[in-house]
Amino acid sequence: MNNKQISHLISVFHDRTAPEQGNLIGYGALIEFLKLAVPMPIKLSIISMKRRQYENDNWRVFTPRHQPNETIYDHLVFAIKYEGINLLFFKKLFELLPSDTIVKWIYNEPHSQYTRKIWFLFEWLMQLPLTIPDLKEGNYIKIIDEDLQYGLSKSYNSTRHRVKNNLPGCIDFCPLIHKTVKIKDYIAKDLSNKSNIVISGLRKDMLLRTSAFLLLKDSKDSFTIEGETPTQNRAFRWGKAIGEAGSKPLSKEEILRLQQLIIENSRFVQMGYRNEGGFVGEHDRITGEPIPEHISARHQDIENLMKALFATAQQLEESVYHPVFVAAEIAFGFVFIHPLVDGNGRLHRYLIHHLLAKMKFTPQGIIFPVSAAILAKMDDYRKVLESFSHPLLEFIDWKKTDKNNVEILNDTKDYYRYFDATLFVEFLFDSIDYTISKSIPEEVEYLQKYDSMKAWLDDRFQMPDKMVALIIRFLEQNNGSLSKRAKEKEFAAITNEEVAEIEEYYNSLVNI
Repeated sequence: MNNKQISHLISVFHDRTAPEQGNLIGYGALIEFLKLAVPMPIKLSIISMKRRQYENDNWRVFTPRHQPNETIYDHLVFAIKYEGINLLFFKKLFELLPSDTIVKWIYNEPHSQYTRKIWFLFEWLMQLPLTIPDLKEGNYIKIIDEDLQYGLSKSYNSTRHRVKNNLPGCIDFCPLIHKTVKIKDYIAKDLSNKSNIVISGLRKDMLLRTSAFLLLKDSKDSFTIEGETPTQNRAFRWGKAIGEAGSKPLSKEEILRLQQLIIENSRFVQMGYRNEGGFVGEHDRITGEPIPEHISARHQDIENLMKALFATAQQLEESVYHPVFVAAEIAFGFVFIHPLVDGNGRLHRYLIHHLLAKMKFTPQGIIFPVSAAILAKMDDYRKVLESFSHPLLEFIDWKKTDKNNVEILNDTKDYYRYFDATLFVEFLFDSIDYTISKSIPEEVEYLQKYDSMKAWLDDRFQMPDKMVALIIRFLEQNNGSLSKRAKEKEFAAITNEEVAEIEEYYNSLVNI
């Protein structure tokens, strides 16, 4: 294979404008050179012609002294050293390269940490031993460089390669997360402790009422995200399920039980794991052909992918991996696999609740209304989902079925196993921060003002609770005043002077 000109000068690359003209290197250059069926990484690396080194959201810029030699191996070493581990890239690379090439690299530099990582990753991902004797000496090195990415604190020694396997997942499901300033800042904020502080001063009855309201609100908002308006009973049932999140282990049976709670009428919906293709998108108005925004995993792969997802969830739950990392990897992994015909979105958000509660990140007795935060950030939510789905479309071969569904023609399971979860972790941190800083305080404030209004009405008019609730609702709906119709019908017993007094007191509370 011709190893010349792997790096090349760019200013625009795959619709991305570089911060300056430079030589493309590392994973991006190798994917382009080898024509690998791999989406480009979130960040690409270039060598600055101006001899500068810096980083932004989409680019790493290096000086000419970082330029690797024009060989696949040297670009790989650069990528591992500065860009971290990309499991999907390595899986596709190993499927392309003859194993003899890997063996040659190892014999050339048997004690190099980068060679040992390549060796380990080949045998781990391909489940094929190379004809190389075990290493007998050398310090152990971690597969995940914790200056670049988040690995497990508890690693497993591979004596054959003299490496510590700190990969956060199993062979069949292992998303990875890059260290970013945003994630590090959120970890330093200690949102779990912040949430405990927010609710620490609440009376027990106030905490219970806040929790009950947030459960119902999150349930309704989760349906709203899917474009549905549930009945009160349906919303209540799903809210009750959310409130029990974290109490049962994840399994296929548990997912199917929850799906039955979501789907009110299963007459027209196939329940259980899909037995055909799946996609998210529209149909052409004239031909009916699918127009996918996201193509789900092949139905033949669902059973294996879901078992691996559950196994990774259990492994990470039992480790000291950050709960938000676990929730993001598992919940977004689930929605990308899309194992069900219907209910995937709500179960995806349920999994966030489940894992945050199971790992004791959420304060006991309350849930984070994540769906409410997502609903408030729908544009960001859509963009973060599309960051996975859209780049993948060009690598999935499919054809239209007789039912205007999609039938996938190539092997796609690795795309759902080895994705970069960095953006999903950042988004989930944003949503949790929104919940703690805005949603919960606003609900507590509302209940406190409601109680003040109720106490005042009780003291002033001795109103029954039912009328108190009704008058407050009418005031809320009509911007602090009672309509002429309400004064003449529901509240005919209240004089105009008393109505003015009630409106004045209500508005004084609202404007505090």
